[in-house]
This record gives sequence, C-alpha cells and structure tokens, in this order.
Amino acid sequence: MGQPIVPRRELPLPPFYDPSHAASWEHRADAPALQAAAEAWRREHAIPPAALAGARVHLLVIDAQRDFCLPGGALFVGGRSGRGAVEDCDRLARFVYRHLDWLTEITCTLDTHHPFQIFFSSFWTDGEGRPLAPYREIRAEEVESGAVRPDSDLDWLGDGDRNWLARQALHYCRELERRGKYRLYLWPPHCLAGSAGHGLAGVIEEARLFFSFARRAPVPLAVKGEHPLVEHYSALSPEVCERHDGGVLATPDRALLERLLAADLLLVAGQASSHCVRATVEDLLAEAARRDPAAAGRIVLLEDCMSPVAVPDPAHPGAFLADFTGEAEAALARFAAAGARRVRSTDPVAGWPGVGG
Repeated sequence: MGQPIVPRRELPLPPFYDPSHAASWEHRADAPALQAAAEAWRREHAIPPAALAGARVHLLVIDAQRDFCLPGGALFVGGRSGRGAVEDCDRLARFVYRHLDWLTEITCTLDTHHPFQIFFSSFWTDGEGRPLAPYREIRAEEVESGAVRPDSDLDWLGDGDRNWLARQALHYCRELERRGKYRLYLWPPHCLAGSAGHGLAGVIEEARLFFSFARRAPVPLAVKGEHPLVEHYSALSPEVCERHDGGVLATPDRALLERLLAADLLLVAGQASSHCVRATVEDLLAEAARRDPAAAGRIVLLEDCMSPVAVPDPAHPGAFLADFTGEAEAALARFAAAGARRVRSTDPVAGWPGVGG
C-alpha cells in the first residue's frame, strides 16, 4: 500500500450523539440543526475540507436502511444475537464521528424494491395458483415442472406476454444454478421505494450529513435493486445480466466501481455480511485482482459494522427460519485470504494490519 495511511487524531463524539437512537425507528436526522452543529464543530476542531486531503479514504456503507437495521424493519438483520445491525450502526456512526477529518467521501447504497419482484414471494404461486411463503428457495426444476410459476396476473412484467415471463423466470433460475452461486431465494417485501423502511437508519443518516457539512464533502447515494426480474445483492452488478432471448436484462454500475477503486483506502461496512456486503466485496476483489495484485490490500472490511441474516422462528424459540452466519464467516475468511483487511472499527487505525503499520 506504500506509505501508511493513518488519521492524525481521533475526534470526540459530538454532544448531540445519542447511542440509544441506533435502535429507534422514529429517530430522523435534523438537517438544519446538523448543519449548524457541523459548522461549529468544524471551527472548534479546525477540520479542513475533504478536497484538501492528501489521501482519499472512502467509506462505502451498504444498505444501512431501516428495514435492515432496526427491530421494526421488514427484514431486520439481527444476527444470532438479535441486536446485530443496531450495534453495527452505533459503532459505525461513532467511527464516522471519531475519524471525521480522515474520511474524504461516504457513499451509501440503497436497496430499492417494488411490490412484485422475482425474489419476493408475491411474484410466485404453486402449481395450483396459491401464493408461496417467503424464506424458501426456488429450484429451476420446480419452475420447469410447473410446481412453481410466476403469478398469472403479472404478465405485465413481460410486456403482456405470460409465456415470455415464464421462460425468463426459468432462464434466471437456471443461470443462477449454472454459475454455482446459489438458488433463487424468496424474501418478504422489504426496502420498498418510498416506504419508511427504505430510508437510511437515523443514526447513519445523521452521521452522513454531519460529515458532509463539516468536511464540505460529497455523500452520494447509489440505488440498486429496482429491476423486477433480477436480484441485485452486489452494489456493483446484478446477479444475471442477460435475458433468455439474448437481450440485455440489466447492466453493471461501472461508474460506481471506478469511483470506489480510485480510493487510496476503501472501507466497507453495512448489511448484510451474508448477502449484499458479501456480493459487493466479491465484485470489488475480482476487479481489483484484474487490475493490480496489490489493490486488494486497499479494501478494508469493518467487520464489527456488519452482521449476517439470521431470522428467528417465532414458533420455535432459539431456532431460525433462515441463518446465514456460516456463509458470512466463510466469505470474510475468503476475502482476507484474497488480500482484503479485516479490522474492527473500535481498534486504533494505526494498529490495523497492513494499513497503519
């Protein structure tokens, strides 16, 4: 990585920060108040504009949205502890405030969906036309046999051609399985565009805006996941880009990829470590390896600011409807083996392996 990239200091937490807000659905960022507080903080601590920084330290926050990060969310990422994303958000907000004059840019992704998408149970029925339940896989052989099929009322997703939609659904499931990634998984509706659950968790939005006002720095949003016929776990690319008839289904976000890999240090946090974080880092590392064998070392995973999906089974205390903890842990180990850095946000940056020392 060349010369170590370390912050010159750690700042205190601003007096308005309340860690209890990390679990609050109602908490919202007050932009005018944050602007005034940031101006005063900037003067008090002599915080320079990010544009004057010598190194670009980019924080990528993946899908830190209410539906994932708060217990009232449609798909709360509680991890096995039941508190995962709440504690992640608290640690991440604290990290932003402590290193406000070291970070130079923050990008937040927004998982963005609509009521009928191929990974929602609302898209599918069984062979008798009955709706399917979430938290299950769809196998290509089930679609081929007619045991499951796209809802017959959704032909508008195939421009009015029900047969085209059925062929596309089968093609999609086959492509996932052919590539060896996984089978199509059905989730409950979450992060619906315009809903309260779609927005960033309050403490993350608050830290993001405070950083922007204090550092005169960009805080772009990257929307992903709106196409009805493809999953978009990775912030950088949909899972399948081709249609069954040879047309283009969706395309990678090359502009975001270039912006992220241009950083001298790219920090990654967010939800969930088992899904969207994992898929995004896989894409980042693959492209980094193609460009420069040393580039993976510029990717830093804030592993205490992310959690895996683990959905409790209300009918069986202590059991889970879905638990992807093992997949998340295996992915983090693979990323470290590929050269990415695994660190904790609470550790001094000067002690991060390969980064500060």
